[in-house]
Amino acid sequence: MNMPNFRPVVLCLSGHDPSGGAGLQADIEALLAQGCHAAPAVTALTVQDTCNVADFRVLDRAWVLAQAEAVLADLPVAAIKLGMLGSLEMVDTAAEIARRLPGVPLVCDPVLRAGGGGALGQDEVGQAIRERLLPLCRIATPNLPEARILAELPEGSADACAERLLEHCEHLLITGGHGDEAEVHNRLYSRDGGARTFTCVRLPGSYHGSGCTLASALAGRLALGEELTSAVRSALDYTWRTLRDAEAPGRGQYVPRRLPLDFGN
Repeated sequence: MNMPNFRPVVLCLSGHDPSGGAGLQADIEALLAQGCHAAPAVTALTVQDTCNVADFRVLDRAWVLAQAEAVLADLPVAAIKLGMLGSLEMVDTAAEIARRLPGVPLVCDPVLRAGGGGALGQDEVGQAIRERLLPLCRIATPNLPEARILAELPEGSADACAERLLEHCEHLLITGGHGDEAEVHNRLYSRDGGARTFTCVRLPGSYHGSGCTLASALAGRLALGEELTSAVRSALDYTWRTLRDAEAPGRGQYVPRRLPLDFGN
């Protein structure tokens, strides 16, 4: 039997989206596209479609720990990607799991709102992520509205939010896309004072799962051993292409096309 080449394993802690646009399905597809193997552990179940979130339920802590422990006992995890956590208890659970893998890069996508605006966590979750999870991260990937929640700066600029959040994390990628400028500015900040802006042409439409796609692609690039700034660029370029080729399977937002149509042929 011909054995396939080894693919780095990325442990994903995130919610399930039954529309298939965001959450763990987005993680799996984006990681496959990077040449990685996704190990998805469900943190929450949601009632949502491509328009918005109607409801969600965070899973019991013991179930999430059991899922992660089964993966860690069997698979060599090369990176961790965090998505929707939804509760203070789940923030602590994710932190406990991350501490079991010192040195393994952790990418935190602080999912606090759905693309349609619906809440995906209690109000205190943002503060808990900032205080308890960001110090464990290699990089966090909030969009500007999420960065404002995390930094507790309701009208803060990306630079102002970064100044506050870099007290807690080593690297921060604040993504654009929520304004109306012709170009989208994605800003990478580092605690050592480094800063870099990646620009791309704004695409028309609204997208479901773009943040999940970006964070998972970035986790995959880090799992493959790519240097951080290069990994950010690779993940941003990949995500832009998935949005350029996005489809509208439902009545709401477009869904990124994360895999080629001839995948596996």
